[in-house]
Amino acid sequence: MGNRQADIDFTFQRPTTVRGLLELLTPAGWSAEERPGYISYMINDADDMHEWYDSTPDRLNAVLAELDSAANLPFTVALNIYHPQGGTGGMLMFFAQRREVSFLPTIDRRSIPDAPQFTDLAWYLAALVPPLLWAGLEGYEAREDPN
Repeated sequence: MGNRQADIDFTFQRPTTVRGLLELLTPAGWSAEERPGYISYMINDADDMHEWYDSTPDRLNAVLAELDSAANLPFTVALNIYHPQGGTGGMLMFFAQRREVSFLPTIDRRSIPDAPQFTDLAWYLAALVPPLLWAGLEGYEAREDPN
């Protein structure tokens, strides 16, 4: 599939939280458990170091509290999410001030059946947009680049 990159950029009417979006996405089939017994998250700090951390589902509340803490509000944070029924997942990245959030399909990326070199962005949009409306979704931009 080469080095194609796809992402969906979401814009919200007001700041959101990692916990808030995960609570909306969970009933739609998404989980913070990207594989059984395993969650991973990222915090970008003042030194611009994108530090990834591994944890277990029993620590999810503590992880969400850390990602949503006021101390991390100026920084980018991310949580990997997975849709077991869809067999795919990716990184949910929250930018400073939390009105802009990106989803990158990095875990078992779904492709278009008759064009496997392209990401099935329509599937991801159908799985993400309806629950995110409840968080004040204002708009989105989906794209795929060959690089």
